Parts: sequence; structure tokens; C-alpha cells
Amino acid sequence: VQLVESGGGLVQPGGSLSVSCAASGFTFSGVAISWYRQAPGKERELVARIFSAGDSTNYADSVKGRFTISRDNAKNTVSLQMNSLLLEDTAVYYCNVNLRRGAYRVDYWGQGTQVTVSS
Repeated sequence: VQLVESGGGLVQPGGSLSVSCAASGFTFSGVAISWYRQAPGKERELVARIFSAGDSTNYADSVKGRFTISRDNAKNTVSLQMNSLLLEDTAVYYCNVNLRRGAYRVDYWGQGTQVTVSS
């Protein structure tokens, strides 16, 4: 299983940024994919999740109406469009998939991509 994030960077408050996750090593179209983030000194938190067909999504309250998660099952990619960014959106953003492995479920993570919101 491999998850590779890209697209992070520096943006001013109120700006927009998109991050993407390229996945391989599993049946992408059959599982939900999530974006998490971790700010310095804070626990990792769920930002958004998109289910296998792409027609069902969940968002953290803090990003509802500003962030949009989408997926392309033909390209095995998931994107997170972030608009109206706030200083508190600054974090490392991680792509995540939770897969069944025998009797267990295992979380797989990408290496993360830094998003910095600063004036």
C-alpha cells in the first residue's frame, strides 16, 4: 500500500489550496479514503472522508463549507480543495486508508504534506 500526498504549500489567509493523494497497492475503488491533519502540539484529527462511490462524504465541523473532498477512481486519486483558509488550518495533511487485513483492520498513511496559512 502506498499513499503519496502532494500540493501543499504556503498561502495567505482567505486563500485556496488543493492537496492530492495518489494511491496504489489496493483496490482503490472499494474503500473510503480520508484526509487527516496534525498541527504542532495537537493530536491528529479527521478532516474529511469520502466513501467508495464518491457520493457520500463526511467533514469535520471546522472545515464544513470551506473544504471539498473528491476522488477519481479511474486515476486512484483523492483531492482536497481548501478554500477560505484560516490560520488554524496550518498543519501537516495526511492521506489515510483503513484496510481489512485478516481479522484486523490496519491504518495506512502517506508521508504528509505541509499546509501553512500565514500573512
